[in-house]
Amino acid sequence: MRLRELGLAIGELEPGPLNAITDVDGVRVGQTTIVEGADVRTGVTVVVPTLPVFAAPHRLNGNGEMTGLEWIREAGVLESPIAITNTHSVGSVHAALIAYAQRLEDAPDWSLPVVAETWDGFLNDIDGFHVREEHVFAALENAKGGQVAEGSVGGGTGMVCHGFKGGTGTSSRRAEEWTVGVLVQANHGARRRLTIDGVPVGRELGLDQIPGPTRPTGSIIVIVATDAPLLPHQCERLARRASLGIGRTGGAGETTSGDLLLAFATGNELPSEQVAMAPEERINGLFHAAIEATEEAIVNAMLGAETMTGFNGNTVHPLDPDLLLETMRRYGR
Repeated sequence: MRLRELGLAIGELEPGPLNAITDVDGVRVGQTTIVEGADVRTGVTVVVPTLPVFAAPHRLNGNGEMTGLEWIREAGVLESPIAITNTHSVGSVHAALIAYAQRLEDAPDWSLPVVAETWDGFLNDIDGFHVREEHVFAALENAKGGQVAEGSVGGGTGMVCHGFKGGTGTSSRRAEEWTVGVLVQANHGARRRLTIDGVPVGRELGLDQIPGPTRPTGSIIVIVATDAPLLPHQCERLARRASLGIGRTGGAGETTSGDLLLAFATGNELPSEQVAMAPEERINGLFHAAIEATEEAIVNAMLGAETMTGFNGNTVHPLDPDLLLETMRRYGR
């Protein structure tokens, strides 16, 4: 289930044909989901653009990890697939990305992979190191354009968002001739603060109606892609605007949350001695696109999930689409 399948829409801009990060030409997504026995609920998601591309990160709150950012800040260029997994599997995924790169015909002498994480220890045996090299290889080899699976898949398998089952979500927006696509791994927020299109959904659908964890979880990873010709400093501005989409759904960058964002732009073919740059007077549309797509991607992550029982018998329920629609209609949406 996705938000627009309920007849609901966020914002003013139109989505791309897939309403996904893969609406940006050349961007592929691969996922490996690991569900084993009673306690293993985890996985890995990869976002693979045509490399290299201009890029820049942003930190809303830094209680988290995204490797490889120092070189991106220094050079303004992304040279690695982006992987997203659980907190304690960053090392194994990082090593797997290097091993995979070394298998390529034009293997680099060195690489600084980008691996991001959120904590899935409520539903997953996070200390079991269940994400292994073969899972990362499978995600890379299965990466493709087209529809992107959402909810309890890939790195988002064991995630919790605003007290509901969270995980992987995506959305896109058109801004003039350009597209902005967003993919999130949503594992953040408190139930009472959840807001959708301005409606206080979390207060209306409290823990008495849909039980869930009582303490806020963290964190969220946001990957923003665009085909606009942005330079690195403009990518950083785009990533910052995407954090407003987190805020619009009730995220507050709590001190225990790792809210990390990375934006890249495919509008220039690199390397090149001549590059294009979107003029400043046209960039506001891209900002609005990033905000709207981030907000909708977070909601899609919750709607795309299903009830999951995992580690220590913990259970988390998804955002019920019928109750959501009823709530939104009461507020005139």
